[in-house]
Amino acid sequence: MNTDNMLNEVETPAVLLDETKMMGNLRAMQDLADRHGVALRPHIKTHKSLEIGRRQMGLGAPGVTVATVDEAQVFIEGGFESITVARPVISPPKWDRLLSAAKAQGTDVRVVTDSEEGIRAAGERAAAHGQTVGLFLKIDVGLHRCGLLPEDPRIGKLAGMIHDHAHLTFRGILSHAGHAYGSKSRAEAAGVAEAERRTMVAVRDALQSDGLPVPEVSVGATPAVLAAERFDGITEIRPGNYVFLDLLPVRVGVARLSDVALTVLATVISRNDRYFVTDAGSKTLTSDTGVHGMTGNQGFGLAYPASGFQQPDGEMIVDKVSEEHGMVARNGLDLAIGSKIRVVPVHSCPVANLARSYVVLTPDGPETWPVDAAGGSR
Repeated sequence: MNTDNMLNEVETPAVLLDETKMMGNLRAMQDLADRHGVALRPHIKTHKSLEIGRRQMGLGAPGVTVATVDEAQVFIEGGFESITVARPVISPPKWDRLLSAAKAQGTDVRVVTDSEEGIRAAGERAAAHGQTVGLFLKIDVGLHRCGLLPEDPRIGKLAGMIHDHAHLTFRGILSHAGHAYGSKSRAEAAGVAEAERRTMVAVRDALQSDGLPVPEVSVGATPAVLAAERFDGITEIRPGNYVFLDLLPVRVGVARLSDVALTVLATVISRNDRYFVTDAGSKTLTSDTGVHGMTGNQGFGLAYPASGFQQPDGEMIVDKVSEEHGMVARNGLDLAIGSKIRVVPVHSCPVANLARSYVVLTPDGPETWPVDAAGGSR
């Protein structure tokens, strides 16, 4: 079916997913992992879709990564057998929900921590549930969000606490070089990736020299993984954004605009001398243009007439958004009210989270897939 004919049938605003491009992105990342002998445990916070997660598993992923207990529950109940929660879990009620779901389904659950408080909470709740939980120590490799600095003397002590606990298993060390999104070039992102690799290998070596086994060394962030030139010492990668891509990795130089699989379809509902006003505002496109120093000059997305998608002479910028309106700078174009516009978002992850379903463009026509874990932040 012709894409233009497909889009004529779609009510807006809608989050479009190009199945062919998405599968190309999934296969390319799995091929990268296979070539370098590392496990690919994709971060599903980008897509929050059981269907997409199953496709990732079908290509060879041994499990998935999530950000929240809500996401974990959806994927545990969806039959995923191994899940890493890549944000510290401190709250006993959250631990109870997570462990109850894992026990009911027989799921292998692994969680990150970076504090004594986190280890104690994990150990206490695991003991109460009669379960054993795997913990990773989170290492701060430069983003300065969660994690222990590589030189922190507590690393050995905390790893030992986990290793010696009857209801905990030390799974290894884990990092997220999210600051790679702020890179201005592929070479700069490659430098971030190599610094991350060297840091993690050094931490692993220090722990092993103290007699603590380090089964896994896990790294993440799509730009760093795509730009990395070496994976020596790494056992696992956890990219998430690669499934859809967006303007952020394109800006870094690790992806092409034509690789982006997720777009937003909108309708011109009004216009004035400066803007085409569409029905896709911040409740669809989000107002998130990057939180790690990665904002650029592409506003809230690149927009094109839907019938001339990604043709250079039709490129426009979504200059402003309010909740239900998107203001697209006209750039010398003349579109009629009722015309459809297709937007490549700056950041696909929050766009997907705001949606309740994807309109999937397949060779046989449009399909609807639910965003199974949408909105979950707990």
